[in-house]
Amino acid sequence: MAKSAPQKRSTLADVVTREYTIHMHKLVFGRSLRKRAPHAIKAVKAFAQKAMGTKDVRVDPSLNKALWSRGVKHINHRIRVRIARKRNDDEDAKEKLYSYVTFVPVADFKGLETTVVDDE
Repeated sequence: MAKSAPQKRSTLADVVTREYTIHMHKLVFGRSLRKRAPHAIKAVKAFAQKAMGTKDVRVDPSLNKALWSRGVKHINHRIRVRIARKRNDDEDAKEKLYSYVTFVPVADFKGLETTVVDDE
């Protein structure tokens, strides 16, 4: 008798918010200088897509400002983000869920872990 494939867990019911620290330096290291900030935005979107399992990822303007704050060439080594998986209210939307990524200002990255944030 063949093994049945493990059931894939549905993310539809999981409307959740988590805080992550993204190590940006390893994602943009070796990238040519004038492409670092644009690639950092793409890397954050790819990280959110992988972490939350949604194709639709939206970046908050505050995160965009934080990534571009030191110009196109110089990206902060680490950045703290809050990723919220939300329901898409559009009737004609392709995806049922989307991820919204916002910037979380922190003084120090020492000892920070991924945490689940309670939605109000």
